[in-house]
Amino acid sequence: MQITGHGALITGGASGLGLATARRIAAQGGHVTIVDLASSKGAELAEELGGQFAPADVTSVDEIQAAVAAAQAAAPLRIVVNCAGIAPPAKVLDRDGNPAVLADFERIIRINLVGTFNVLSQASAVIAKNDPTESGERGVIINTASVAAFDGQIGQPAYSASKGGVHAMTLPVARELARHGIRVCTIAPGIMETPMLMGLPQAAQDSLGQQVPFPSRLGRPDEYAALAQQIIENSYLNGETIRLDGAIRMAPK
Repeated sequence: MQITGHGALITGGASGLGLATARRIAAQGGHVTIVDLASSKGAELAEELGGQFAPADVTSVDEIQAAVAAAQAAAPLRIVVNCAGIAPPAKVLDRDGNPAVLADFERIIRINLVGTFNVLSQASAVIAKNDPTESGERGVIINTASVAAFDGQIGQPAYSASKGGVHAMTLPVARELARHGIRVCTIAPGIMETPMLMGLPQAAQDSLGQQVPFPSRLGRPDEYAALAQQIIENSYLNGETIRLDGAIRMAPK
């Protein structure tokens, strides 16, 4: 499926992986709708890309419905990339041996997993009504998991569970939406140059990069965006989670 002339909705689109993807899709002639929190720089970035900003919390049904409707009104919505997420540490027991605060676990699951499902559910209802392309395709949805879905570290039970859930639902959702001509894939990034990691001291960034077998560096957001473009354009990619990690397998901590 070609990008030119089609609408793309990108959550978490005001920074990191989402922003890199928005830039790439806009450069290929797609009409981008950036979805991010109202406090983000989404409006400014969307104007720069010739797109639009739809402030929304991914866990809100009403706000995501409105964002999807705005995207569809601007251009036929055929592309969705879910990049919104959080990654705070949340151990089972604290240093004193007390149990975790359940609300912390629930918040991570709600944003990363429930939020992803909310967006793909609301968007697929609209995409399914599009006219099919000559190949019968109506759209493609790309979700973001993490290598933590497979190699979760100490302190990541909630994050790993949320990203493992995104991976686990990829195939059943792809199977369900196949009859509508909608493909669903997931990217599982490794250690990437996201705002959270770029805030670490350079020595810490270098240390993390050296853990990657090859190339021994942090992944670049545009490498994520390039893979997203390939998934969009390669119609035989469906129901798959693709690791983008330089062959890293995370240590326990």
